Amino acid sequence: MGVTIARILVGTLGALLLLGAIGVAAGGGPTLVALVLFVPGAALLAGVILERTRYRSLDAERTGASHGPGGGEPGPAEARFRATDERFVDPTTGTPMRVYIDSRTGERRYVPDR
Repeated sequence: MGVTIARILVGTLGALLLLGAIGVAAGGGPTLVALVLFVPGAALLAGVILERTRYRSLDAERTGASHGPGGGEPGPAEARFRATDERFVDPTTGTPMRVYIDSRTGERRYVPDR
């Protein structure tokens, strides 16, 4: 919930900065002022659009499922996913993670490796 609110606030700020840049440029204002508003606004909007929370799937993001250990999936991978040899340790939590893949779609899931 908190992440969603933060995304909305950051996205709104980015949109307001972009609208301000457009207003300054349309009103014949200084180009530098328009750029100072446009660049951070575009960066904030791009960040909101491209950002995903660590190793979570789009499905977990859409449903708002809680984070599992290491920031990955909250439970075991679905049956359509097969374990790969790819493993790593989450640098923030130190949790060993294992990568699962759906060979049909190429979708990846990150699950704590217990």
